[in-house]
Amino acid sequence: MSDPLFLVAPEQLRADRLRLDGPEGRHAATVQRIREGESVLVTDGAGHGARCRVVATDRAELELAVEERLDEPEPELRLVLAQALAKGDRDLQAIEAATELDVDEVIPWQAERSVVRWRGERAAKSWRRWDQSLVAATKQSRRMRRPLLREQVDRRALTERVGSCALALVLHEEATQPLATVELPATGDVLLVVGPEGGISPEELDALVAAGALPVRLGRTVLRTSTAGPAALAVLGAAGRWR
Repeated sequence: MSDPLFLVAPEQLRADRLRLDGPEGRHAATVQRIREGESVLVTDGAGHGARCRVVATDRAELELAVEERLDEPEPELRLVLAQALAKGDRDLQAIEAATELDVDEVIPWQAERSVVRWRGERAAKSWRRWDQSLVAATKQSRRMRRPLLREQVDRRALTERVGSCALALVLHEEATQPLATVELPATGDVLLVVGPEGGISPEELDALVAAGALPVRLGRTVLRTSTAGPAALAVLGAAGRWR
């Protein structure tokens, strides 16, 4: 089994010894019951990390000695998921799996047909839940880089982002071009747009296409919003960075 991973502040990685305390330390010591002599990974979530040996333990913290410095450069081709807000935590399921599948950035999208609405205090609370889900999935998948979480966007902001990407793809059940046949650029952002339970409206699709996005389909079946993004990211990963 691979070493467990924990998030630390960037300044902690500058020393040869560091203390894992706070929520991460309590989880490591009391939940995972990590003991002296075991090996763990730590990262700042921005590509810098270390493999460490536990040299002392307490009920709520670990003392670690750095054995190996680890650095993961930012990929030249970045995968960005614009995930529509969805009910029943299906949007959370989507971004958790997307993190495991190496997504670099996540954008919450308030689509016209989204049943869920982020407004006021609910918007801030929901954004924090998304952020916590990304952190948990980062640790589970042993990533040195956690996905960036952007602020919520509407149709106008999303179409503006389409124009700044090297390639923008819209998953749509009526598209004729299979995603597997799309040629990926060597560098830049590949934006993947996933709609809500009710699908992307014709007006949204027209706006995205006018901004330069390409409608694509995954296969013969229609996937839920919780599985469409991760499935598409797996296809993109197999065509690009997993080779």
